[in-house]
Amino acid sequence: MAASKKHQATVNLLFEVGMLAKSPRTGFHFLGSGSQSIAEHTNRTVYIGLVLGLLDGNVDVGKILKMCLLHDLAEARTGDLNYVHQKYVEADEAKAIDELVETLEFGDQLMVILDEYKQRETKESILAKDADNIEWILSLKEELDIGNARAKAWLPSAVKRLKTDIAKELAETIINTNADEWWFGNGEDDWWVNRSTINRDKRF
Repeated sequence: MAASKKHQATVNLLFEVGMLAKSPRTGFHFLGSGSQSIAEHTNRTVYIGLVLGLLDGNVDVGKILKMCLLHDLAEARTGDLNYVHQKYVEADEAKAIDELVETLEFGDQLMVILDEYKQRETKESILAKDADNIEWILSLKEELDIGNARAKAWLPSAVKRLKTDIAKELAETIINTNADEWWFGNGEDDWWVNRSTINRDKRF
C-alpha cells in the first residue's frame, strides 16, 4: 500500500515534538539536583497558563494555552540553552520555526501564535510568559524543599521576572507552601497513622 504524502509534514511535526520529551532542561545541571525534559516543562506550563487565565477572568484563555503549548517548540531543533549558555551561545530559534512552519499547511496559524508570544504586547502573551516563569519557580521550590540551597538563592531572581499581579501573588503562595502540601498536608491524619487498620480488608 502506497503511503499518502498529503499529511507528511504534519506527521513529521508530530514526530518532531516527540523530541521535546527526550531533550533535557539544562538549568538543572547548574542547579545540581533535579531533572526535567522540555516536554515536562511545557506540560505544567500549560496548566499554569490555564490557571492564570481563569484567575484573571478577562483574557482569551485559549490563546494563552496555545502560546504555552508552543512557546518552546523551537527547542526540538535547538535544544534548551540555560542562562549560562545564553551568555556565550545564540540559538537561531527564528530559523528553526521558519523552516518548520513553511512545511505546514497551517504553519501561518502557528506563526501568528508564536509572534504574539514573542512580542509580549497582549495580556495573553504576558500571562503565558509568566506561566513559563512560574513553572521554573515551582521546580526551584521542589528542589529547595529537599535541601538544595542553590534553589533558595535562585528563587528571588526568578520571581522578579514576573509581570502580572496574579502571577506575583501565586509565586508568593508557592514560596510559602511545601511542595508536598497537596498530598501530605497533615501528617497526623488517621490515614497516615492508621492506614493499615483502615484498609485491613484491602490488598495492594
